[in-house]
Order: sequence, then structure tokens, then C-alpha cells
Amino acid sequence: MFFVLFLLNFNYAIAAKPVPAPPDVAAKNYILVDFASGKVLAEKKPNTQIEPASITKLMTAYVVYKEMDEGRLSLDDMVDISEKAWRMGGSRMYLEVDSSVSVDDLLKGLVVQSGNDASVALAEHIAGTETAFVQLMNQYATELGMDNTNFVNSTGWPDKQHLTTARDIATLAVAIISEFPEQYSRYAEKEFTYNDIKQYNRKDGVQAT
Repeated sequence: MFFVLFLLNFNYAIAAKPVPAPPDVAAKNYILVDFASGKVLAEKKPNTQIEPASITKLMTAYVVYKEMDEGRLSLDDMVDISEKAWRMGGSRMYLEVDSSVSVDDLLKGLVVQSGNDASVALAEHIAGTETAFVQLMNQYATELGMDNTNFVNSTGWPDKQHLTTARDIATLAVAIISEFPEQYSRYAEKEFTYNDIKQYNRKDGVQAT
């Protein structure tokens, strides 16, 4: 009987063990998901729509990976750089107009340097125009169940209609890791030098817990 009571008390102690509160995070919205189990470990307003800024490039990269997976694009393909891509402001990999750059280098510029010019160059190469590429982005967002997301550009350039949620971005991150594990290492690259300009990872990538 003593042994049974001991087990009951032991189980009660385990059940009553307090769960620590999530740490304070300097963000208005966030979600932390365990990749293996899908369990949400911490969250704060994960379904509130916000402008994703350069996190948008996760979907830009996802579309590129899809094109490669389906055989319509390869890392060795050369991309002609338009004046629109060259003129992009914000973070850039410093492409030169009328030059030709490999898809592999553009992906590095997209993932490591968060290059707006790389985003537009890839979008135009794949779909003809950035507008047409955005339609692909939204199509894949719908297929992934990103119900509170609407993209209007491939870069994350500010726009009141360009919106997503922390939960939707987590869904996209899981899809990238699950569907394209061979591309996951790109997000761990610390730096990339293009056109003799070294830039360090801007942390717009995808990380798994």
C-alpha cells in the first residue's frame, strides 16, 4: 500500500510540475513550433496579420525550389538582369544591369544577402514579370493553407495589402524544410561575396526547432 501511495504521489508531483512561462521576446507577433512534433511551444498573436518585410523572400525561394524540383529550372541557368531588378532599393546583392547571373548565385543573394534585386531577377526569369510571379506565390500560399496571407511583391517591399501571420510563416518554414531538405543549408551560410562586395547573413532565413 505504501508503494502504491508513493507512486500516486510521484505521479501527482509530475503532473503538478509548473511549466515555465515563455521568455519575453521583443516582437509583437511570434510563434515557436517544434519541427518534429508540430507542437506549438510559445506564441503571441500568431494569427494577427502583419507586413512580413523581407521574410517574404521565404516564399520567393519556395517558388524557385518548386521550379527546380519540377525540372523547369536549374542552378546553372543564367538569368539576364533587367533594369527594374538593378534599380531595386533596400538590401541588394549589387547586380549589374544587362549582366547574366546564375540561379545559384541569385539564390545566395536572395537567402544570405536578402537581395531585393535578386528577388526581382528570379521572379522575372521564372514568370516573365514580377506580377505574374506573385500569382504563383499566392497560389502556393493557398495550397499550403496560409489562409491569412496575401503577397503583392517578391521582395517584401512595404504595401498595406502585403500581409501574412506568424503562423502562416511557420507553415511555410516547415514546408521548405520538409520538401527541400537539400536547400536547408543555404540558410546557415554566414556570408556571400558578389561583385567584390562581402555581405553577411541578414537572418531572413528559416530555422527549425
